[in-house]
Amino acid sequence: MNGQLARLALATLLFFGFAVNASAETVAQTVRNWGLIGSWSRDCSLKPGRDQATLLAYEIKGDERVVHRRDFGDTTDENEVVGAEVSGDDMLNLRVFFPGFKQTRQYGLMKQPDGSMRTMYNHDQKDEYSIRDGLFTANGNPTPALHKCK
Repeated sequence: MNGQLARLALATLLFFGFAVNASAETVAQTVRNWGLIGSWSRDCSLKPGRDQATLLAYEIKGDERVVHRRDFGDTTDENEVVGAEVSGDDMLNLRVFFPGFKQTRQYGLMKQPDGSMRTMYNHDQKDEYSIRDGLFTANGNPTPALHKCK
């Protein structure tokens, strides 16, 4: 009986050790493996600007911090990605801290068959959504596909 209990305890320790290692990916590793690093836009041929020409960029800094940069043409900002995980449906779930708004927003990005991505949800800490199920809550329009810029 003691031998069986010892084997069960060892198997349990090994299982949990592998499970922790499998989920211990850093934010930088997660976004890199998913393919997020780089610049994204609705139309990469346009100069950065409002609406259709907003340029979003994700970059890994030297200290393995991931930053999310937004270029609206007339203004830019840079915000830290503080969390990232990929769910079972291959959605990249991000948490980004926006110091200018004093809030952390959570959003999910889904790859499209053509290599683009769409934002499927976006909400603040109070679970107030600006995007839900791939639709803008303000007008019901679908979120646009964002293409990776070269």
